[in-house]
Amino acid sequence: MKDLSPDDRPREKLLRHGAAALGDNELVALVLGSGCTRSDALAVANDLLRARGGLHALVRSTTDELAQVPGVGSAKATRILAAMELGRRTLAQAPSARVQLRTPRDAAAYLLPLFGSRTTEHFGVVLLDTKHRVMRTTTIAVGTLNSTVVEPRDVFREAVMGSAAALVVFHNHPSGDPSPSPDDLALTRRLVAAGTLMGIDIVDHIVVGDVRYCSFKEMGKL
Repeated sequence: MKDLSPDDRPREKLLRHGAAALGDNELVALVLGSGCTRSDALAVANDLLRARGGLHALVRSTTDELAQVPGVGSAKATRILAAMELGRRTLAQAPSARVQLRTPRDAAAYLLPLFGSRTTEHFGVVLLDTKHRVMRTTTIAVGTLNSTVVEPRDVFREAVMGSAAALVVFHNHPSGDPSPSPDDLALTRRLVAAGTLMGIDIVDHIVVGDVRYCSFKEMGKL
């Protein structure tokens, strides 16, 4: 980056104009911190974004995949993934805010930053009080690339232990497509039936993809 004028170098540009003024490649270059013998940090950032298919794909990348790009390596790969995870967490509201999930859209907005774009399937529940305010979010099972094994007893054990009045059940699809499978539909029917017996309402079952969601309530499946 020595060939760039001082005002165009990412660090100086951020100090002068703020982080929002930087392009994706410039932000990645700052996270990398340095380049390699043949390429500066900005060139490595460009190669990385090109190799992984853009900024959004970085969050779905593994350390090994990132480290394969010349000039990155395992140390810088972990730095990139740490930065991506920090960004993900800033999108999720703090538990102390007591988020209220009034609609499927509210539930999706709460869950997508936490579980969208994950590379393995996570199944969990959001425990709600009588006013549908979030008490706690719990992951019950983490599966392989495209499946988890969950039983209703696992779900309602969490609900009883947490003294929840209602639940939003959720899981993610690593493929990015939130369309429910036949198994998703069958499990939801079992959960609703069990909830009726337990006196704990299943408010919704949200399936999240990368940036989209599917709500069983909106589909009329609850």
